[in-house]
Amino acid sequence: MQRQSITVINPTGLHLRPAGLLCQEAMKFSSKVGFLYGPEKKGEANCKSILSILGACIRAGDEITVVCEGDDEVEAMSSIITLIMDGLGDVML
Repeated sequence: MQRQSITVINPTGLHLRPAGLLCQEAMKFSSKVGFLYGPEKKGEANCKSILSILGACIRAGDEITVVCEGDDEVEAMSSIITLIMDGLGDVML
C-alpha cells in the first residue's frame, strides 16, 4: 500500500472538471485509488467514482492523503500525485 499526503492547489478545489480529470487518471490503473480527507483523515473517497470525489467537497488548500493499493500502486501513486501537483489543469471558471 502506498500513502502520500498532498495539498490540493487547484484554485477551485475538486469541483466537476478537476474531479473528472482525477477520476479519468485513476481509471487507468487496476489498483484501488482513493484519498482520505477531513479532520483526522476520517473521510474516504474513491478516485474511480466522480460522485465520491465531489462528495468530499475538497477546496483549494485542503490536504488529502492519497492511498493506492494493488499491482500497479507505485505507478498509480506517481501519476495521481503528479496530476494534483500540476494543479489538475488549473481549471478556472
